[in-house]
Amino acid sequence: MNKPRNGLKHLRPIVRYISSVVLHSVFVMNLFSQTSTFFMSPLFQDNMVLQQQCDVPVWGNGIPGTNVTIQTSWGKKTSTVVLSDSIWTTKVMTPKAGGPFQISIRHGNSLIVLRNVFVGEVWLCSGQSNMEMPLEGWPPSDTIMNSASDIEQALYPSIRLFSVMRAYEATPNTICVGSWVECSPIDARSFSATAFHFGKMLYATLKVPIGLINSSYGGTSVEAWMSTEGLKSFKEFSEPLKKLEESQDGFRSLTQWLTQHPVINLRNPDPLHKWEGLKFGDENCSARKYNDSAWQEMNLPTLWERTSVGEFDGAVWFRKQVIIPSAWIGKDLQLQLGAIDDMDETYVNGHEVGKYLSAGFWSTNRLYKIDRAIVQDSLLQIAVRVIDYGGGGGIWGNGTKMVLYQDDLNSGVSIEGNWKYLPVAEYRTNMFYVFGAEGNVFLQRPKSPVDFSPNTPTSLFNAMINPLVPFAIKGVIWYQGENNVPNPSLYKKLFPAMISDWRQVFQNRDLPFYFVQLAPYDYGQNSASQILREAQFQTLSVRKTGMAVTLDIGNPKNIHPADKESVGKRLAYWALAKTYGKKIAYSGPLYKSQKIMNGKIVLTFEYAEKGLVIKKINGEHHFMIAGKDRVFKKAVLKVDGSKLVLSHPQISKPAAVRYAWSNVEEGTLFNKEGLPASSFRTDNWEE
Repeated sequence: MNKPRNGLKHLRPIVRYISSVVLHSVFVMNLFSQTSTFFMSPLFQDNMVLQQQCDVPVWGNGIPGTNVTIQTSWGKKTSTVVLSDSIWTTKVMTPKAGGPFQISIRHGNSLIVLRNVFVGEVWLCSGQSNMEMPLEGWPPSDTIMNSASDIEQALYPSIRLFSVMRAYEATPNTICVGSWVECSPIDARSFSATAFHFGKMLYATLKVPIGLINSSYGGTSVEAWMSTEGLKSFKEFSEPLKKLEESQDGFRSLTQWLTQHPVINLRNPDPLHKWEGLKFGDENCSARKYNDSAWQEMNLPTLWERTSVGEFDGAVWFRKQVIIPSAWIGKDLQLQLGAIDDMDETYVNGHEVGKYLSAGFWSTNRLYKIDRAIVQDSLLQIAVRVIDYGGGGGIWGNGTKMVLYQDDLNSGVSIEGNWKYLPVAEYRTNMFYVFGAEGNVFLQRPKSPVDFSPNTPTSLFNAMINPLVPFAIKGVIWYQGENNVPNPSLYKKLFPAMISDWRQVFQNRDLPFYFVQLAPYDYGQNSASQILREAQFQTLSVRKTGMAVTLDIGNPKNIHPADKESVGKRLAYWALAKTYGKKIAYSGPLYKSQKIMNGKIVLTFEYAEKGLVIKKINGEHHFMIAGKDRVFKKAVLKVDGSKLVLSHPQISKPAAVRYAWSNVEEGTLFNKEGLPASSFRTDNWEE
């Protein structure tokens, strides 16, 4: 299904989602009022960046047999013919970096003119939430260091940004939704912080236009980003891939059913108000006397994915009647609901008492005041409309925090347990499909033949990478791994296979691929993220790869560290040194070998020619040493230039060393250039 491409023959007519694709500012003229089905891949728009000095593919759809001619303002002209499957493709040689340029594409009597096009360096930026995390952060808990000043100063007209809208598909799609914009304070705030700082560093050094394509999706596993072809060799995925193939008719039935419903297309340019004022034919669901007898019940707190609802993003109402003590009548009360993923509007007796209608508050405890004027008798009707736009959804926090009380939380009335619920709209690819509140429409929804989500193998590749192929890119930066911590041994094989997979589909076996190693974070007692970090370290054996270590800039209590500037810069160091040949330090010390002599272990490192530096944290250096008994003890540590000498008075015959070998231990080893070392172990003992 995703075999190596010859040109663009892998494409099929682009019909899915085309109504939701907006080609911003593309000038389209129908010279002779001819009805046309001609359009280009959404990557080709005003403000785009093309890879310099490269034979770049250009493609789209058209009327079979019709000539397509491309003329550029840098003096190149090419033509092709639309094939019988409505696909056309050609290539255009680009000049050295520069611009702005103009590209004219003629199809029969139709003409598209792309304006303000630059030629420079194009990078694909992908991964999960730490790559997705925007420059403005996800306050209040997930913030970006120096965000306000970086946004204020983010005026770089020669840096262009393209964000692929979140989507996942059961089969390879050929279209994505997104638009190229000039980097400005308005648009940079919602763009990947890591990618922004990476591009900013490249631009400052190379002095050429930079194009950044952000295709990332939070909370996702590496196998979701791989093609069917890339996963075929893994027996672990043979059954899921088989089920996906057998379930295509079911997926089509669900899609057809959804498209029969009214659609709300979210294209509000202001993300702070994107989720406000949405009407799903559910205006009466908050009313005290609304008849919810036909609604089903759900035991809260929980994520609705863990119930019969299954994988579902969208809007769901929850209702519960609560009897309060008569002494509370006419008094101000407090309503605590716990955490809600992602957003909510909460009502008591039909009156709104509070809401969170912006992203980033999925783990925030909801605590709302109920005005005494609402509390007129001993019966309170609580109604909550929850909107979830990805991942888990629902009222999911600790049940002890679901309480209605007056003054003392400990003497409150518990509201955990059974609630009535009704899904009123489903969210997919930036659109709501509206069911409304009448008729319990959700119960008519065709059941998905398999549990299908953004973590389903191949789902993100199909929707968010395949549509980009074979756009000409210089390289890839990648920030992912958290979701694969439970199975690091499989990740050790999957991650190199994914790199090979992408190089194959982009038809570039030398495609640079630079990635971020996991930062310290408390994944729980049964997790060992250091083993996944080791798998990432070992991936450096794959040619044309590089690893940005973040052992010193993490936050063991927050999986989304705030210092994305350092992450972006460290990725840029690898690109500048290894892709562009700049003479700069680009890696911290990487363990190379150990030698046991005179009751001590001597460690040698790559990228430590100028010497090593230890920066203790609370007096700890996080180096452990063990003998053949495998009992690790805190090492006595000495720096000897570019080597480390370790020992312990109670270990006469040392055998192995481990450094920062836990979920949460932070980096203390650096080279003289100030870049941190990766965690490592010199043994291969079982954990």
